[in-house]
Amino acid sequence: MTAALEAAREAAERGEVPVGAVVLGPEGGVIARAGNEVEQRRDPSAHAEILAMRAATAVLGTRSLADCTLVVTLEPCPMCASAMVHFRLGRVIYGAYDPKGGGVDHGPRIFEQHGCLHRPEVIGGVQEQENALLLKKFFITLRETRDF
Repeated sequence: MTAALEAAREAAERGEVPVGAVVLGPEGGVIARAGNEVEQRRDPSAHAEILAMRAATAVLGTRSLADCTLVVTLEPCPMCASAMVHFRLGRVIYGAYDPKGGGVDHGPRIFEQHGCLHRPEVIGGVQEQENALLLKKFFITLRETRDF
């Protein structure tokens, strides 16, 4: 989670929503790392999880991440959870819960759907307070610096 939090902090410094993700290989080492790049790329799909999984498959030379773990600072949204299904991700570990936008333990609960083709192991709430505080501070600062 430490590496994911660092990627999230770097994303915040670039003006991105501070979400960071790392993919751990079968031996537990970091094989890919990313922070959100939605604003930078002007691409609403450039979430940290998707970028990290894409990078991991490129490193491994495969399309499946069945023996890998994704560690991410925020509960994945439905789009990212659905991508995890197609990447055949083995495990996802996430930090802060996202009752409004989450797609794993909240919202549509993608992995619990009857037609879900693959269900990774899920561990949520890891360093939850630290991850949630990073997001909260980012949005407080954003509101203070923007005229709405």
